[in-house]
Amino acid sequence: MTPAGHAVHGQGVAPSGWLLLVPVAVAAGYLWLAHARRHDARRWDVRRTLAFLAGCLALAFGLTPAWLPYPTGDFREHMLGHLLVAMLAPLGLVLGAPVTLLLRSVPAWAGRRIGRVLNSAPVHVLAHPVTALVLSVGGMVVLYTTGLYALTTVHPPLHHGVHAHFLVSGCLFAWAIAGPDPAPRRPSVPARLVVLGVAITVHAVLSQLIYAGVAVDLPVPPEQRRGGAELMYYGGDIAELLLAFALVTTWRRTPARGDGRRAATVYPASTSGTAEP
Repeated sequence: MTPAGHAVHGQGVAPSGWLLLVPVAVAAGYLWLAHARRHDARRWDVRRTLAFLAGCLALAFGLTPAWLPYPTGDFREHMLGHLLVAMLAPLGLVLGAPVTLLLRSVPAWAGRRIGRVLNSAPVHVLAHPVTALVLSVGGMVVLYTTGLYALTTVHPPLHHGVHAHFLVSGCLFAWAIAGPDPAPRRPSVPARLVVLGVAITVHAVLSQLIYAGVAVDLPVPPEQRRGGAELMYYGGDIAELLLAFALVTTWRRTPARGDGRRAATVYPASTSGTAEP
């Protein structure tokens, strides 16, 4: 990496203090809602809370380069942060079932509004596994093959914007594939496994291209590029295997097409907890 790239990365460490407010605030809000459900007939599952907090912790580490075991500006630092923000943090956040918790916590009128939004056509498109695949894995391909990565090293706002994109797209992908929160019109388990298989394949191929320095645009020293590729390959495998495990273990039989009444309550408006997965 050029000296200028190192300098900008060094400057980019400064905002990490306020960036940490994001996972801290999200974790605090989740804990407050979960605590409020302690007197419900069905208490909030502590495993959901632990998964969500693990996601927040992974996000905190991903947003704080000083906490990672690599020098500031090192491509391996970037790749480890990318894995935390784009793959591991979304998995924990989604397995925490935040939408279900929110629906159980808000008044009925607010639940109906949230339900209308979640059942809208744009959300259906965004939450489809193929769309989520293009946004997450496709974005990763663009980042490393078009010179976008080099731009993020000299433009901190772009760097943060890319992080935000991967966090959101990662959450969409994890939700579309294996999210415990109900999702209308979700494809069958075999179809989602196919999409996950495509993601694993693209991820593996891209990491090998990065390792070889072929068809990528990464102005970093070869040893950093190869180390980053190894992190991407093995770390990505771990995250995707965890996602596959979540898909298999959280699968439940999809309601029949004719069961209109049950399908209409995918996002219930009540606060009685009927959205519990």
